[in-house]
Amino acid sequence: MDRNQLTGILLIAALFIAFFYFTQPSEEERLTQKRKKDSLEQVYHQQAVERQQKAAEIENREQTIANDNANDSAKFAQITEKFGSFSKATVGKKKYITLENDLIKIKFSNLGGKPYSVQLKDYQTHDSLPLILFDGDSSVFGLKFHEEQNLKLYDITTDQLFFTPSESQPSIIVTNAVKTITYKLDAGNNRYIEFVYRLEPNSYMLDFEINIVGIKDIIAGNSSYIDLNWSYFVTGQEKGRDWENDNSTIYYKFYEDETDYLTERSEKESEELRTKVSWIAYKQQFFSSILISDNYFLNAQIDSEKVNNSKKHFKHFKSNIALPYKGSQKEKLDMRFYFGPNHYQTLSKYDIGIEKVIPLGWGIFGWVNRFAIIPIFNFLGSFMSNYGLIILILTILIKLVLFPLTYKSYVSSAKMRVMKPQLDELLKKIPKEKSMERQQKSMEYYKKVGVNPMGGCLPMVLQMPILIAMFRFFPSSIELRQKSFLWAEDLSTYDAIISWSAEIPLLSSFYGNHISLFTLLMTISTIIYTRINQQQMGDTSAQMPGMKYMMYLFPVMMLFWFNNYASGLSYYYFIANIITFAQMYAIKRFVDDKAILKKLSDTKKKPIKKSSFLAKLEKRAREQAKTNAKRKR
Repeated sequence: MDRNQLTGILLIAALFIAFFYFTQPSEEERLTQKRKKDSLEQVYHQQAVERQQKAAEIENREQTIANDNANDSAKFAQITEKFGSFSKATVGKKKYITLENDLIKIKFSNLGGKPYSVQLKDYQTHDSLPLILFDGDSSVFGLKFHEEQNLKLYDITTDQLFFTPSESQPSIIVTNAVKTITYKLDAGNNRYIEFVYRLEPNSYMLDFEINIVGIKDIIAGNSSYIDLNWSYFVTGQEKGRDWENDNSTIYYKFYEDETDYLTERSEKESEELRTKVSWIAYKQQFFSSILISDNYFLNAQIDSEKVNNSKKHFKHFKSNIALPYKGSQKEKLDMRFYFGPNHYQTLSKYDIGIEKVIPLGWGIFGWVNRFAIIPIFNFLGSFMSNYGLIILILTILIKLVLFPLTYKSYVSSAKMRVMKPQLDELLKKIPKEKSMERQQKSMEYYKKVGVNPMGGCLPMVLQMPILIAMFRFFPSSIELRQKSFLWAEDLSTYDAIISWSAEIPLLSSFYGNHISLFTLLMTISTIIYTRINQQQMGDTSAQMPGMKYMMYLFPVMMLFWFNNYASGLSYYYFIANIITFAQMYAIKRFVDDKAILKKLSDTKKKPIKKSSFLAKLEKRAREQAKTNAKRKR
């Protein structure tokens, strides 16, 4: 190696040394690179962990799918074992079809082929929500029977099976003609159960038809009936939950016989209807769902139970109904549903007795409502829409009709009052201890002056049918529902002017957490009327001090009874009291106490004329006495 080559090598080495010296990173740059390296290593590690987790998830999913497939196979085997010929109908997806006219909107479900929910389009709840009679999975409706196959017995419940609908469109609107929806439950080999629903325009009635084809070889034994299970939880619609609860129950009508119902206020009430039944109604305060047979149901088991742990529902209605079954190749069962308001004219036009779900009272009280109050009320309603004024006019008309009885009652009270000083003077001669003798003397005196001590009570008794009829009419009148008057927002429920949420022992239980003003006014006016009436009688209750205070107890009790009642009823009684005060004032202006006293004094001077009946009794008594005397001889 010569000198030049060595020099070149040394220069190249020097250049490399200089390059690495001047290009080496600083301490700060080395730290930055280290951080980048560490970050990259962390990312690579995280990616590796994620790849492992994903691989594990894929493995678990594959195992789960394998297990699910095995479980589905087992479940399908169980379903087949449970539902027999209808096992294919256990698989499906819920789909809904709505059928509606101007009045109702019914939502049907292919699961069970049943009405899933019912909305009344012209009405709302007390808080302005759509009024739904029942909805969703809280309802049950379907046939139940036993299938006998290969010596095995299967319990078939159609409510748990998927039907095939005849329509694919989700909504059907009824305008000018009847619309039909059909749901078919196929059992194979041309065997099926079919539910047919028909809705007319402007009607609350839904026709319901069951067609049973080729099922006679499936149904076990020689069954003469098929069970129909119908139940749902009752949704609250009104402001007063307790009051609505006490006016909701199950009504039913025996075939060619009377209508009856379960007790409303029981926690749980059941009844086994052993004979034929025409219809069964799930009746709420103002609305009903009624299942009607065009022929009859064989029998039924009905149950009503209060629901205390729900804010939405307050009762559960349940029926197990036996439908007639002949075991033929083809059978048809015709029924109807009524989904609508408890409006007397609407219900009565069907002429099947379903209007009796409205509790208008029994006997004469119901007659007064059906043939007098309701026609007058509807007549007035055809001219005006203010139901406060309608009640006022109705009250005036009733008081005018009853005025002759009111007049007679006042005159009788006036007679008792003007003759009281003379009677008191007569009774002074008899010690107070001889109460029987004093009473006999009083009756003799009444008879002598020609006064009937019951004359003031009898007209009031004759007015009682109307008073009681009105007590039944107003809480049942759907016309008053959500109709306001003065401070009352809804005449069908209480008119609270003061409310509180705190539970006060005893008071909240017996009175409530509010004060109803019309009830308060009614109570005050009734107390005033009681006082005036006692004064008109001349305070004869002084002879029985206990009775005097009892007369005031009834109005006070009314304050507690009516606080949760319909404000329209309290308003009617208040107005009736005010009109009575006006009538009494007018009668007082025309009835002269002095003239009454003179007339009584003149009557007292006349000989007492015995009635023919009393004369016959006395004659018979004398003849009997003579006969007894002869026998003793």
